[in-house]
Amino acid sequence: MADQQALDEVVEFTSDLIRVDTTNRGGGDCQERPAAEYAAARLAEAGLEPTLLERTKGRTNVVARLEGSDPSADALLVHGHLDVVPAQAEDWSVHPFSGEIRDGVVWGRGAVDMKNMDAMILAVVRQWARDGVRPRRDLVIAFTADEEASAEDGSGFLADRHRELFDGCTEGISESGAFTFHDGAGRELYPLAAGERGTGWLKLTARGRAGHGSKVNRENAVTRLAAAITRIGAYEWPPRLTPTVRAALVELAALYGIEPEPDYLNDVDGLLDKLGPAAKLVEATVRNSANPTMLNAGYKVNVIPGEAVAYVDGRYLPGHEDEFRATLDELTGPDVEWEFHHHEVALQSPLDSPTYARMRAAVEEFAPEGHVVPYCMSGGTDAKQFSRLGITGYGFSPLKLPAGFDYQAMFHGVDERVPVDALHFGVRVLDRFLRAA
Repeated sequence: MADQQALDEVVEFTSDLIRVDTTNRGGGDCQERPAAEYAAARLAEAGLEPTLLERTKGRTNVVARLEGSDPSADALLVHGHLDVVPAQAEDWSVHPFSGEIRDGVVWGRGAVDMKNMDAMILAVVRQWARDGVRPRRDLVIAFTADEEASAEDGSGFLADRHRELFDGCTEGISESGAFTFHDGAGRELYPLAAGERGTGWLKLTARGRAGHGSKVNRENAVTRLAAAITRIGAYEWPPRLTPTVRAALVELAALYGIEPEPDYLNDVDGLLDKLGPAAKLVEATVRNSANPTMLNAGYKVNVIPGEAVAYVDGRYLPGHEDEFRATLDELTGPDVEWEFHHHEVALQSPLDSPTYARMRAAVEEFAPEGHVVPYCMSGGTDAKQFSRLGITGYGFSPLKLPAGFDYQAMFHGVDERVPVDALHFGVRVLDRFLRAA
């Protein structure tokens, strides 16, 4: 059981890490090293020997191994990222890098995504050092750079260049799972992530005949691109249920007393309508998606450019990348080329593993009134890169949140914050799970 020092430290560490500005603006514009040094120092105080690794100066990762009591057991990776997305201070109620603790809440960028989990990991490891606790299996602890961009300086670099540090790791846990979701009808749901949609960020390029803006031009690159973008934005992707999402629908239907159909594919959207607010947990992961996000064309109002470019945020379900590619070929048509601007795999993790059962048991012990359900993430995490090493990833960063607190809105949102009580719950659940893992 987490002691008072661990409960105090998780709050202190969350606040301290928020105050270290690790804004990742993309294109290499970020410095994680001060946060990495902070985390490494806390690990060293607990008797571990952390290693600091960089592909690019200042883009620092931390890796340490805590030896378990059973050398024959597979190792478990416990990881969190140190970078955060940008925040405009003028939009916030408090400064986003203040780490202010007010009325039982820790405020600031990274409070949920995901310096809170980084702090939980540090607090648990340090308590174990005080108490002389050793886990059954080796724990490899990693704090990474660059998760909020390409991960090339973070988990991608570690997986490609330092795989020896993860020897024996078969499973991993990280962000976006085991948080409280209030369904508006008095129920508390706790989604455990066992999958991620793949990342397919696309660059679309239309080429045509440059010319004077006053002349007829049937080969206008802007027109061609606009037509392709319109088709993509209007396309209705068909439902495709992965094992995790199907299991989530089965459990949610049972919870809400909805008579199950032989095949939920017959009317997925109808079933989602019956789930009410709980549909938010699955509605983004019942199909592939492609959303146009950026446009770039032309340089003068009276000149028809020879090229126009757009970017699309595409996501595809496990097992459905081929369909995603084929559909984009059709939607873009013969006059627009597309390529991956950033591409990462989709993940599907087993729900019948002992690790998943232990995560579920840990949540249920401290939230017996809650209902644990499977969950597939609509986006992605560092688990994608670590999957290159054969590591199966789960989302498990536990938080017990009060009604009215929208966890998912905190990700990349204004006034990101986390209740102190939620951090205490997280430490207790993480401690319980890792002791049993």
